[in-house]
Amino acid sequence: MGGGSHRPEHALVILPFKEPTEIFERIQKNHPYIRITFKRLLFTDTPWKGDEKIPPEIYHDVTILVTFSTLPLPSQAPNLRLIHFLSAGTNHIAHHPIYTSTDITLTTSSGIHGPQIAEWVILTALAHSHHYNLLHDWQRAKKWGKSANEKVLRSLRDQTCQRLGVLGYGSIGRQVGRVAKAMGMDVIAYTASPRPTPESRRDRGFIVPGTGDPEGEFPSAWYSGLDKESLHVFLHQDIDLLLISVPLTKQTERFIGPTELEILGARRNAFVSNISRGKIIRQSSLLTSLRKYADNDPLDGGDGGGGLRGAALDVTDPEPLPKDDPLWEAPNCIITPHISGLGDTYLERSLQVFEANLDREEKGEPLINVVDRKKGY
Repeated sequence: MGGGSHRPEHALVILPFKEPTEIFERIQKNHPYIRITFKRLLFTDTPWKGDEKIPPEIYHDVTILVTFSTLPLPSQAPNLRLIHFLSAGTNHIAHHPIYTSTDITLTTSSGIHGPQIAEWVILTALAHSHHYNLLHDWQRAKKWGKSANEKVLRSLRDQTCQRLGVLGYGSIGRQVGRVAKAMGMDVIAYTASPRPTPESRRDRGFIVPGTGDPEGEFPSAWYSGLDKESLHVFLHQDIDLLLISVPLTKQTERFIGPTELEILGARRNAFVSNISRGKIIRQSSLLTSLRKYADNDPLDGGDGGGGLRGAALDVTDPEPLPKDDPLWEAPNCIITPHISGLGDTYLERSLQVFEANLDREEKGEPLINVVDRKKGY
């Protein structure tokens, strides 16, 4: 459509929220050639699955689709040319014919989740290091427990001068890096491809104003690669807190397994935070590492056993995590139900990415957040 062309467009927006009428009015005011059809489709307990079907005939003249995961078959949408996903990734639709058998442009909402997910990462890391569960139990029991547990409380090590390793220095990793840097932490970054120059380290995606690391200035060192040897060089850098924020691809599935966890546990008894996808970690190995530390707890005179001192997981494999999964009982492990990216600005920011791309199309400029099917993100 570029170069200022205003041919009529029909946008179908499928959301699990109520209709955002003010946002739609703004879009149509700025882009009057777009007709918007809204369908509300609530999620089931299964991630990314809607609770009903969209009638296939509704797609026939749709040119633009905005969705989390609901997609037509290519034959049902012969005019479809652009799909904007409200998620940061597209791994959940990577086997759909739209993804595998068409060249329809796909864009994501990568960049909108940084602020809220960074808060979750810091929240859970601090909840662990400050023994918040213990403090909360004292409050519930109306117990002034300081004198009885002073040894535990004095074991606190604040975050200053600790090292954050960001495995996947995208928009989320950059915002976590920004907050960690403000807390006095050292930040090191890991990316799929090398970033040797200042220009290569810039963030070219959507950025919430005042957040992230637009110029790539915060890391003290950069590492890269999709092979285990390169990953191990990074993990050997005395990491205290590892943030897993890489997209799930064929190369990153089970990227963190027993060998990688042994490296992380050997010197620093690292804390691992996963906000990406559950399949990136081999969960049985994570459980083993957490138990090793708990069985050799330094507070009881142990040496940590070469295990992880804790973990925070907003994602698991599978989701929902079955009630009988042993991970629920893992020591020093915080589990939340894939909610770290939620917030009352989610939809507004996601549609800001969509609007930015409409503006770019009108000006004949490249779109942002375009999915590279070969890379998988």
